[in-house]
Amino acid sequence: METIPTLQRLTALPKAEVHVHLEGTFEPATLAHWAREAKVPMPRPRERLLQFEGLADFLYFLDWACGLANTPERVATLARAFCERLAADGTGYADLIVNPTHWSAWHGRLRAFIDALDAGFREAEQMGLPRVGLCVSLLRTQTADEATELVGLLAGWRHPRVVALSVDGNEATAGRTGPRFADAFRRAGEAGLKRTVHAGESSGAEGVRDAIELLQADRIDHGVRAIDDPAVVGLLVDTGIPLGVCPSSNLVLKVYPSLDAHPVERLRAAGVRLSLNTDDPSLLGTTLPHEYALCAKHFGWGDDTLRALAGTSIAASFADADTKARLHAQLAAW
Repeated sequence: METIPTLQRLTALPKAEVHVHLEGTFEPATLAHWAREAKVPMPRPRERLLQFEGLADFLYFLDWACGLANTPERVATLARAFCERLAADGTGYADLIVNPTHWSAWHGRLRAFIDALDAGFREAEQMGLPRVGLCVSLLRTQTADEATELVGLLAGWRHPRVVALSVDGNEATAGRTGPRFADAFRRAGEAGLKRTVHAGESSGAEGVRDAIELLQADRIDHGVRAIDDPAVVGLLVDTGIPLGVCPSSNLVLKVYPSLDAHPVERLRAAGVRLSLNTDDPSLLGTTLPHEYALCAKHFGWGDDTLRALAGTSIAASFADADTKARLHAQLAAW
């Protein structure tokens, strides 16, 4: 077995993060402060604030938290704090998912919301912090018309910060949504946007197949339930479509009961391209180096495997060519 790298070395590992939600990066102290200012009740006592009963409870919490970010200054603060988190993790670039439906104060003002985020990211970049691309996400319960409307807005704006269309939400409660959003994702591709799809988390392997065949995904968020169908695993291998896997998230939200049961190593060994990610780092109490360390220790991954995973994270990102080349060069020297 190879020697397992230390957390310090994993922080120094050049890498990207491609599956992380702005909604999951709130710090509890910030939420408590904003809730007091707004005189809004907490969903549960402070000492149990981040103890979730499952995915549905978690998604409800996100709506509550996002409702507190009701000014451009607060949104920009979140953006800058996210870049600081990336730098602390040794992450050179991130594709950040943001779902407008969660941000109640910004309903009907999406462009202003994106501009507020962009202002925070630009300030962070001027300080030398990592660059971020935005993946604007549909909620799985939205209609086909709402999806088409969102794509029309994004295509018309061509905002340089927005790199992709996404879809997220609870697959188990929304049911099959691939057919409903197929036209919107086709239009997004025609507009030059990348496409990333949450699938194979609370649904089975059929969600992954729909993401590939109906939504023409460039990348799949989670995708771990593909392991339930060898044909879908084969489809991932044949197409080379990468998965953005979030081990700790899957454990906390009870997708899998343990790392022993988690299929990340089986998928990797089968030839599926994948990266490690945090999903909702603040709310799940994790960091990207921790995700690497957790899996490295459990599955016996050494430098070669970790370098390959980091390389996939860079290649699978929607960063520009120069950023990718710089990160690949840094990785080669790690």
